[in-house]
Amino acid sequence: MSKVTVVGAGNVGATVANVLAHKDILREIVLLDIKGDFAKGKALDTWQQASVDYYSTRLTGTDDYKDTANSDIVVITAGIPRKPGMSRDDLISTNAKIVSSVVSSILEHSADPIFIIISNPLDVMTYAAHTVSGLPTNKVFGMAGILDTARYRAFLATALSVSPKDIQAVLMGGHGDTMVPLPRYTTVAGIPVTELIEKSKLNAIVARTKSGGGELVKLMGTSAWYAPGAAAAQMVEAIIKDENRIFPCCARLSGQHGLKNLFLGVPVKLGKDGIREIIELKLNKSETKLLHKSADHVKAVMKVFDKMKMS
Repeated sequence: MSKVTVVGAGNVGATVANVLAHKDILREIVLLDIKGDFAKGKALDTWQQASVDYYSTRLTGTDDYKDTANSDIVVITAGIPRKPGMSRDDLISTNAKIVSSVVSSILEHSADPIFIIISNPLDVMTYAAHTVSGLPTNKVFGMAGILDTARYRAFLATALSVSPKDIQAVLMGGHGDTMVPLPRYTTVAGIPVTELIEKSKLNAIVARTKSGGGELVKLMGTSAWYAPGAAAAQMVEAIIKDENRIFPCCARLSGQHGLKNLFLGVPVKLGKDGIREIIELKLNKSETKLLHKSADHVKAVMKVFDKMKMS
């Protein structure tokens, strides 16, 4: 069994650790936060839950990177959360410094871990982590598409009065308002969604999905955590079990869809080595145009990071 470190013991990080503990597939989970007692408390609380929910995963809370030694996978949630009226892009300066520092500190104690980035703005934080780490691109990627797809599926399940279990969907592009939902690749128990819902309602659901994170920020005053935490845990599980599951993740493109040298949401195959393959869908002209528009937005924010000269 393996060791996973989750950096950031806030709502998202604590949820990642808790969901992973329940899966009972790991030897140890380390929950690290600059507020050490806070991390220790979250870890202890989840450990005390073990006998109730029947799992054996050990949890350690800490503020010392030495405790993360020999981690197989590192999930980074650290950073300031998005507040009402704040875009993901507003977070770049502060969170880039945090993510870069975390990656460097982890690599002092773990030689070749897989990094899963959740910190916002997601696409550029993944780029920052890759730039600082120097690791192969299959080992540094971001969690976004699974969360965005989960929101899309939830809205569709409500509209159609069906179980979200039966809905399969793909989204691409940046994590935010320029994401690209793909109704053409959306099915309900194998039935194309376009046969089950009228176009205007589907378009409304697509629009709601694009602003799904902002909707929750307005409702709660901070970013979501249950769905993002569960989504990251699902990625960890696919890697640990070497499942070769296909998920939309933020990965570095090297020519797919005419795009390269940027991190963007695309379908990938996840296994024990991280990203085994980037799956290039056959997009039509309209979908390609939307994807390139999203890529342009991500590139603009990447330039902000590059000007910081942190690598």
